[in-house]
Order: sequence, then C-alpha cells, then structure tokens
Amino acid sequence: MAVRATLSRFPATAEALEACAVQWGVAVTPFAAADERGQPPATGAGGDRVPRCEHCWAYLNNHCDMERWGWSCALCGTLNGFDDDALGRLQRSDAWPELSFSFVDLEIQVDGSEDAGVGVQARPVYVAAVDLACSEEFLELIKSALLAALEALIPGSLFGLMTFSHKIGLYDVQGPIPVVKNVFIPPDTEEEGLPVALEDAMPLLSFLAPIDTCKDRIAAALDTLRPTSSWERGAASGQEPDTVLLGGRGFGTAMSALVDYLSSEYGTTFALARVFAFLSGAPDYGDGQLDTRRYGEQYASKGEDPDLALLPEQIPFYKDLAAVAVQAGVCVDIFAVTDEYTDLASLKFLSIESGGSLFLYTNTDDSTLPQDIYRLLSRPYAFGCVLRLRTSSDFEPGNSYGHFFPDPQYEHVQHIICCDSFATYAYDFEFKNPEGFSRHTDPAVVQIAFQYSVIEPVETSENATQSSSSYMFCLKRRLRIRTLQYRPAKNINEIYDSVDPEAVLHILVHKVILISLDKGVKEGRSLVHDWLALLMARYNQVLRSDARNPESHVDVDFLHCPQLQMLPQLVFALLRSPLLRLHEEGIHPDYRIYLQCLFSALEPSSLAKAMYPVLISYSSPDKQAFPRHTLSRAALIMSESPIFLLDAFTNLIVYYSSTADPSVPFPPPRDCLLRNKIDELKKNRCITPKLTFIHGGREDSTLFESYLIEEQDVDGSGFTTDKGFVSFRESIRQAAAEIIEAESSL
Repeated sequence: MAVRATLSRFPATAEALEACAVQWGVAVTPFAAADERGQPPATGAGGDRVPRCEHCWAYLNNHCDMERWGWSCALCGTLNGFDDDALGRLQRSDAWPELSFSFVDLEIQVDGSEDAGVGVQARPVYVAAVDLACSEEFLELIKSALLAALEALIPGSLFGLMTFSHKIGLYDVQGPIPVVKNVFIPPDTEEEGLPVALEDAMPLLSFLAPIDTCKDRIAAALDTLRPTSSWERGAASGQEPDTVLLGGRGFGTAMSALVDYLSSEYGTTFALARVFAFLSGAPDYGDGQLDTRRYGEQYASKGEDPDLALLPEQIPFYKDLAAVAVQAGVCVDIFAVTDEYTDLASLKFLSIESGGSLFLYTNTDDSTLPQDIYRLLSRPYAFGCVLRLRTSSDFEPGNSYGHFFPDPQYEHVQHIICCDSFATYAYDFEFKNPEGFSRHTDPAVVQIAFQYSVIEPVETSENATQSSSSYMFCLKRRLRIRTLQYRPAKNINEIYDSVDPEAVLHILVHKVILISLDKGVKEGRSLVHDWLALLMARYNQVLRSDARNPESHVDVDFLHCPQLQMLPQLVFALLRSPLLRLHEEGIHPDYRIYLQCLFSALEPSSLAKAMYPVLISYSSPDKQAFPRHTLSRAALIMSESPIFLLDAFTNLIVYYSSTADPSVPFPPPRDCLLRNKIDELKKNRCITPKLTFIHGGREDSTLFESYLIEEQDVDGSGFTTDKGFVSFRESIRQAAAEIIEAESSL
C-alpha cells in the first residue's frame, strides 16, 4: 500500500490552509506490493482479531500508547481495554505485528475455517465476448490478443468464448471439435429478453472450459471466427442485404444475457468472473443501442458547448447493467478498437463501475492490445475490496476520488469490485473546525484499512498429474492496515517546503475531470488556471512579508521554493493535454473519455509522466548525458546530445537528432544501456507503451516535436515565438498580481 500526501507537513489551522492555497490530501494505491519507499508489509494471521477503538473504530497500531490492561487510540485518544483474547495474545510478541510495524497485511478467517481460506474453493473464471459485426483486421487482432491471454492464464482457470452481432454465439470446446450454439437477438428493444435463455442453449459448465486441457481447442475455436455478413444481418433485421451497413451489434443485449448466465454459478464455481468485451463500434442493435449522430451535430450553430454535450451518458442502460454485474460477481473490461465515434461516455460505466478497465485503440496496425491483455492477466488482483480512511479527530476526509462506489450506510467507506497493484484512489482533507489541530505539537494521524479477497492455488500432490480436477484454488480474505503520522507545520514556509508536486497534480486532475463532466471542459480549464494564479499570489504574499524582497516583483518561478518549481509546468501541460483541450481543436470525445478513465486510476508519478513527459538525453546508446530536460527545442539544441528518450507514459520515443554522428547505430542495439532503460520502463507499467524510433535527419519528426509543449500556445494555436510556456507564465503572473493588489486593498 503506497500512500503519497500532497504535504508532508500539514497546515496547523484552517487559516493556514487557506493562506497556502495548496491542495491537501493523499493518493492511495492500496494493493501495491510495497509502500512508497519500497518496503513490503509485515504479514501474519488474526486480521479479524485486531483490537479496535470503541469510539472511532480505528485499529490498534504501533503509534498507540500501551497500558497494562489497555491502550490509548492514536487517532481519537480514547482509552480502550483489552479483552481476554487480546490479553492472551499479548504474551506472544509475534502475534501482534500491528504493534511493531505501521504497515501490516493480515489474514482473516473465511467462513469460520481455522486456516484462512482453506475449504472455501473458487476457480478463476474468464469470458471473452467478441464483436463479429466487424472487419477482418479487427478479428485478427482479437484472435492474437486472446491467444496471448490464454498464455497468461494460470492452469485450472475456466474460460468461455462468446460472440455477438445480431445473434449470440456460445462455444463448447470440451468435446473433440468446437460446437457453437446461436441465440438470435430480437431487433425490437421493446421485446423483453432473448427467445431462448443462454442456460437452455448451453449449460454454463459446458461453456466454461478448463484452460489446462482445452487450450488447443479454444485456439481452434478462435480460428473459426468470421465477421457476420451483410446478408446475415439483413435477414435478421428484415432489411434488404444491399441496404445494411456494417452494424448489427447487439452488445447491450449480449452483455445483459451473459451477466445473467454467469450469475447462476456465483458463489459456487467462482467468486469473481472477469469478462473481456471486444468492441469494433457503437452498439446499434437490440437493447442498449447508442445514437452516434450526436457527434456530428453542429453545436456551435446552436450556441451549445460540444464538450459539455458529448461527455455525459446518453442512456442509463450500461450504468444499470454494471450494478447488476456487481451483484452477479462479474467484472467487465472493455477493449474498443475503432476510430469512429462509439460513445464511450455511455459505455464506460459498464467497465469502471463493475471493477474493470476501459481501453481504446484507434487502429489495428500498431495496437498494443495483445500485450495489454497479457499484462492485465499476468498481474495479481484483489476483489470484493473495502477501503476505509480514518483520521485523527481534528480533521476528516472531504471528497474521495477514483473508480469505487461509496457505502450506502457508512461514511468514508468505499467499495472496490476489482483492484490491481496499480489502481490508485485519492482523498482531500478538511478541518472539522477553524481552529485546526488543537495541539500543534502532536502529529496528525491517518489510518487506511483495506480489506480484500484473493484466489490462490492450493498445493496438492495431485497437481503433478496436470489433470483439470487436480487444480484447486481457495478464497482468502486479508486486511491491510497502514497508519501514518504527519507533523503540523509551524508556518507557511514549512508547508511549501513539504509539497509533493506529483501528488498535488494527482488530486488536481481528479477535480478537473469531475468539473469537466459536470460543467464542461472550459470550466475545468478555468479551475486549473485560477488555482495556479492563487497559489502564486499566496506564495508571493509570504515572500513580501520579508522586507528583503521587493514588493513590485512577482516571483513566477518559485525561486525560493524548489518543491513548487515544477507546478507551473505541470499545470501548463495539463491545460495542453487532451483532457482540457477543446472540441474544436480536434479532440475526439471518446479519446477524452478514455484518458479520463486511465488518468483517474494512475498513481502520481505515472500521471505526472503522462502530463509532462520525461526527456532524457544520451551521448551514446551506452552513456546517459542528462536525466531530465525541459520540453522545448531550445533544450535539445543546448544539450548537444545526439540521442533523446522521451517517456510520455503511453508512448516511448527514441529520437536521434539530425546532427547525430552517422557512426552511432540506429536504432540502438539490443544490449545497450538505452535499451535496458526502455525495457525497465515498459516492465513497470500498467499498459504497454508504444515504442517509436525516429531519426530526425531521415524521418518525419512530427510525433516527437508534438511533445515539446513549452513552445506551444496553451490554447492550441501552434508554434510561435511569443506563445507557449513563456506567455503562459506571464498570464499567470498578471493574474497573481491582480489578486495581490485586490487583497492588499481590503
């Protein structure tokens, strides 16, 4: 569990918080294998026996004051007594890892079993739902992706293959040859349900095949997949074949039926079923149809904001279906492969609210889909998660951000359907009263509890036989507890010196996404610009309290505070990013939605790279020259290095300057330092970045130059000498000066 606070020294009062104008909160990656310093948790049993405070329900931790018969809560100060069980455990120091470590991961008994998880069996279940109202190129990519997925799945997993178009296809691959049963989807959305239930067409346990014995047959079934013809779609819809365009995509009906199909074995065969839905366009048949015509409307002529019009969902169908999926133990990942408007604003809810992810690929030629699905299935995940953040009594969580949903009964409790080691959530803080911390010398305390389930293979002697019946899995429940202390700052200078700019950006991006969805992109841009101007004004007001600083000067570069110096560039990059660029600049609404879903789940360092890429120079493929440059042509010229590596999180670009010595090998050889760096970056990433090699003297450098944002106008007007980051700094300086002048006259 990694936790990064925006401030390592907390503001002491509400007045200090307002005066510093810094975002106050934390970013939490609960299922990370280690903390933010790389330290793993202390492990043990008895997660259900950790003593809890009678007043605030916080868990006993190593910051609590211990008495002979009880303990004082580090969060609220309440004195709690030990029960007989706790007193008995006190005799064994190894039974209390929570008293020795601030970060623990403890097993919880499941269904009363003595050894947590043993006897509670659940097999991993995966289902691929493939769109056949598609092109040959799309289908070839999906076949490659599913073959990669089969290699990533652990033996003993169950796998089902379903197709959809104007009909649903269910594949039984457990016999000598694959058998498909088709159920036609009614074209009229007013008809209720399918003519035949999927369970009646094919029993679920015939549909779900064990990977270890049926992998080759699944691959053979994939080889039989073909796009549906216009004749088939025309016959199903009652139209002439010549008039039927590529379509007949009954995605909504298919997913609704699949969720109902799987629900019969929830809690018996599986504890979580993961569905991979592959889409080549918008659903246009049966239930859940989406009208793509709204993308082509002329909003400007109507006086409407296209960004605000295209970001909300059209219909609640997929959000409602996600709620049903959660109750059925089904998590849906959506992989959209299309360059046409698909209305991901409506579809996204089925993925993110069921615990899944949303992926978008604009073409099949250089898609990283096979690598992405392999990564997704290769990394561990938790499910059925509950996340609770508690604080000491003087402050509390304000807003919470991320792909979770709040508990309907308990405040500050979030439920997460499925969570991997990269998934990150955020909270901001607020004081309960203006006085702030009642005792400025006592540390503030934050405790994060994360309860989750995992499925683990059980070692048995029969495993060596490699038969499907020999593979056993058990459900295990665990509790992670992380307790942290933060000292209140003595003054605003201490607050500024303790800023984590990447964590600040993390919370800022969450706020921007929410306001963009609610009030439009223009409001999001105003929020970011105004916040930076206010921060700069507050910082300069602190500077002017020192008589040595001239009042007429506005320090726009935060020269006296290194921790703040990166913020103007990060905010400028955020304004230039597709999240906040306007519709008329050519930003596709589906791409904006995809980035909103991706960025709102990233941890702070990855998000900072996605916003303001890291540019590293190399004097040769085996020698690094400088670890970071600003994103400008001037930086390239001044460095005089021939090779640059740009890490934009979703893209990795190796750029050779036009002046590079011809003797320098291009592309860089496999065993060099630069290649090792690239491999390291790709390995520690939740998605597969696209790797591009560009030689500036021989090839088009437009892609690389598009990331040199400091010479681009913040409104997107391109490369000019008087625009870009310099003019942005000046606009922020003027806005900060106006705030200072207005507040000084009060």
